[in-house]
Amino acid sequence: MILKDLRREISGLARIMNAHDIAELEVAAEGLSVKLRREHSVLHEERARYEAEPGERLGAPGAKQEPVRTDRAGPTAREDYTSIVAPMVGTFYRAPAPDAEPYVEVGSIVSPGQTVCIIEAMKIMNEIQSEVRGRVVEILVENAEPVEYGQPLFVLEKL
Repeated sequence: MILKDLRREISGLARIMNAHDIAELEVAAEGLSVKLRREHSVLHEERARYEAEPGERLGAPGAKQEPVRTDRAGPTAREDYTSIVAPMVGTFYRAPAPDAEPYVEVGSIVSPGQTVCIIEAMKIMNEIQSEVRGRVVEILVENAEPVEYGQPLFVLEKL
């Protein structure tokens, strides 16, 4: 019976990984640890497309190549600017509900502990808070877009 339940749980985790295009997931509970890894995912393809050659995107043969920015000159290069990064893999949401106003906009002043967005991971809504006082200079992620651990979400000018 336990093996059947375990298979069902692992199958459910695999469905979540597919639905949210998660490449790797590790879960530990009650002395049991399960690590699932997908070698092929949309995120993997996008990463490969950008990492193939610095400054170029891969495309179909004969297709027009678009340059990719490999440096972040500008606001994020300044010492008085900082980034808020994703502390986990999940789906980024700018507002607490689809019909609600976003937590912050470009130009908003944020304080330490203020919620700036939500990242949904495994059906759990995680409020992401600013650690510094600052003004939002740039929002780097679109609403409902998947994000990875450590991915920059916002650029703030420290105040």
